[in-house]
Amino acid sequence: MADSITTLSTAEFARRVEAPNHNILDVRPMAAYNGWQLNGEPRGGHVPGAKSIPQHWTQYMDWVEVPDEKELDEATPITVYGHTVEAPEAMADNLARLGYENISLYPDFVEEWTADPNRPLRRLDRYRQLVPPAWVRDLIHGNAPDGYDGEEYVLCHAHFNDRSDYDNGHIPGAIPLNTNRLESPETWNRRSPAELKTALEELGIRHDTTVVLYGRFSHPTYEQEHPAQSAGHLGAMRCAAIMLHTGVEDVKILNGGMNRWESTDYAVSTDLTSPTPVDDFGVEVPAHPEYMVDLPKAQSLLDAEDGELVSVRSWTEFIGEWSGYHYIDETGRIPGAIFGNCGSDAYHMENYRNFDYTTREFPEIAEKWIEGGITPDKHIAFYCGTGWRGSEAFMNAYLMGWPRISVYDGGWYEWAHHPDTPTATGPPTTPA
Repeated sequence: MADSITTLSTAEFARRVEAPNHNILDVRPMAAYNGWQLNGEPRGGHVPGAKSIPQHWTQYMDWVEVPDEKELDEATPITVYGHTVEAPEAMADNLARLGYENISLYPDFVEEWTADPNRPLRRLDRYRQLVPPAWVRDLIHGNAPDGYDGEEYVLCHAHFNDRSDYDNGHIPGAIPLNTNRLESPETWNRRSPAELKTALEELGIRHDTTVVLYGRFSHPTYEQEHPAQSAGHLGAMRCAAIMLHTGVEDVKILNGGMNRWESTDYAVSTDLTSPTPVDDFGVEVPAHPEYMVDLPKAQSLLDAEDGELVSVRSWTEFIGEWSGYHYIDETGRIPGAIFGNCGSDAYHMENYRNFDYTTREFPEIAEKWIEGGITPDKHIAFYCGTGWRGSEAFMNAYLMGWPRISVYDGGWYEWAHHPDTPTATGPPTTPA
């Protein structure tokens, strides 16, 4: 460890946490940051204000860009903590090699900070719905990991009309889930309540079944050239939002999808697991109609003081330079909608994800939203071109516990083709 790196007591660390112009780094896995107790923590979560830079990220070449993305600067002091002292020391050395000098370590986070109920911790409200690979491994091995009631579960490998994505390798015991089972390829909207009920019953899913969803991420260039073969994680998020709307009570997402499963070196199977159908979903569908809104409600949110319509699209789509899709000719945006900034294009959402495919730390997403006027005190309806990116943003808000959230299911595809809806192009002249 570099000689200039100092070690802090709990009292000194507490003062640093409250100090302005100081960066706190949590180098534990993202799951621990979100709230999972992975290594004997008496309480789960992270120090309020801490930024997440897991130590295992340093094995990737792209990690050197992360400190800039986290807005760390060499002049601001940094304190690093983790499960043990070894990972913070390794991160401190990596930061020192990048030119950061004012670095301290806090080695007693687990033993002292999490053990003291008076010390503040923050966690993702519904962290148990965003599960790490080890959780799924325990599940398929017959255990009952934290957050699972031990009754019934269905593990779904999401794909868009491309079974080969499943056949080429999936988590053992997973069933293939074509997103077309839950949405219409003609309109890209969710299917009718009767169709959804039948589809879920055929998949072996009741309202009280634990459903774990995941997909595969592909390189953005591949996604643009082969959208049907790379729906992966977006498809899983889309199915998760529809299942919540339908009434599935326990919907979980594998954080990082198939890519994180494989990078953890867990077993991959090519054997087909067929679903075991159930007789009845168990509740009226949809049990949560509020999670999906249609055109009239989307229009009303544009004028509502306590609601916002949020465009989860790229800037070029938002200002009308292109539609984002080969099957949508119309370009532009919904006037009055807030820009939710998915990232660079229609096929991935880098502003909502880390480079290792895990979901971006939730305080960063919330901070960006709030800066843009997307706040949890309002009814927020997310939309995109056809509902997929809107569903991923919706799932982020759901995980954060935001109380009034929806997907505008028709999105730009429906709005642009309606004869009576206004559209706009170019940068907004006034704040949305």
